[in-house]
Amino acid sequence: MKPGMVPPPPGEESQTVILPPGWQSYLSPQGRRYYVNTTTNETTWERPSSSPGISASPGPHRSSLPPTVNGYHASGTPAHPPETAHMSLRKSTGDSQNLGSSSPSKKQSKENTITINCVTFPHPDTMPEQQLLKPTEWSYCDYFWADKKDPQGNGTVAGFELLLQKQLKGKQMQKEMSEFIRERIKIEEEYAKNLAKLSQNSLAAQEEGSLGEAWAQVKKSLADEAEVHLKFSAKLHSEVEKPLMNFRENFKKDMKKCDHHIADLRKQLASRYASVEKARKALTERQRDLEMKTQQLEIKLSNKTEEDIKKARRKSTQAGDDLMRCVDLYNQAQSKWFEEMVTTTLELERLEVERVEMIRQHLCQYTQLRHETDMFNQSTVEPVDQLLRKVDPAKDRELWVREHKTGNIRPVDMEI
Repeated sequence: MKPGMVPPPPGEESQTVILPPGWQSYLSPQGRRYYVNTTTNETTWERPSSSPGISASPGPHRSSLPPTVNGYHASGTPAHPPETAHMSLRKSTGDSQNLGSSSPSKKQSKENTITINCVTFPHPDTMPEQQLLKPTEWSYCDYFWADKKDPQGNGTVAGFELLLQKQLKGKQMQKEMSEFIRERIKIEEEYAKNLAKLSQNSLAAQEEGSLGEAWAQVKKSLADEAEVHLKFSAKLHSEVEKPLMNFRENFKKDMKKCDHHIADLRKQLASRYASVEKARKALTERQRDLEMKTQQLEIKLSNKTEEDIKKARRKSTQAGDDLMRCVDLYNQAQSKWFEEMVTTTLELERLEVERVEMIRQHLCQYTQLRHETDMFNQSTVEPVDQLLRKVDPAKDRELWVREHKTGNIRPVDMEI
């Protein structure tokens, strides 16, 4: 659910006569006043009758108002005033107790917006489902506008904060993978060291003949294998561990800047919202004061002059203008926040794809190095296999006898 704009407030009544029950007055963007029956949704440029209980009948100019779409005129003005939990311009409940009050006892119209943590959203019960920015992609920019209840406490976590946490978690996972490869390298280095040491062992060094040659090759193959594992560990460091460790060295710092930027926009939005609420309260007080003075003048309970009424009306108009200005500034701040959220979440999405792809590529490099190491290890034992196939006990015996013989005279029987 993405944020929507706050509807402009209804214009205060410019006439001294109270509107009939169910009617509200508004200003079009061009500054022209029109009237809306919130019960029947009738609209007219002409002021309805002020006679109690008599509703205005459709006039010849009512059809000139633009049609309504989803509760709004094409010009952007509301077809009827929003009555939301936070962003409405409802009169206080005490107004209905005033003498001559025009507040009707009617069923409230459905809210068409809701405000959560100073962000205005379309009400899901009254507004059509919003079009996703990237349908079918489960993109970050479509699903992290609202806040989520913190499972660790009673507070909430902003959707953007969840995305930042995922990014930082990804960075931590990347670091831990690098540490894992570092441990793998240590094992390889220790293994190579032990192999090299074992290859220098003098055990069975006096074996002779073709078997002695094969045995010597076995020991040499250990030295060759040690060299293979040392090269493997070196490549693991340069081609896997180091890239994993150094990828986005300033990532946390960049994420902190990004977090502060969005947080500043949220603070500005909260400040604009507070200004709207303050202006709304001021307008309500000015309207109440104007209504009270008008009623007192009508029923002769006050000596207030027409000039006092005009003064109160000017203040009410000014309060309405202030509220319009505050709402406009709020909408501008929310639009700026919305734009930055879309841009930033898409960037975070791109960074996550880039991180995953980077890790995938380096893990593929790890497996490739493993295959190469296994192949080189196999090559170190091939000479051993060749010599073992040439081991010939008979020839070894001949060679040994030739070298160590003591004589070929055999003993004979003793004669008497």
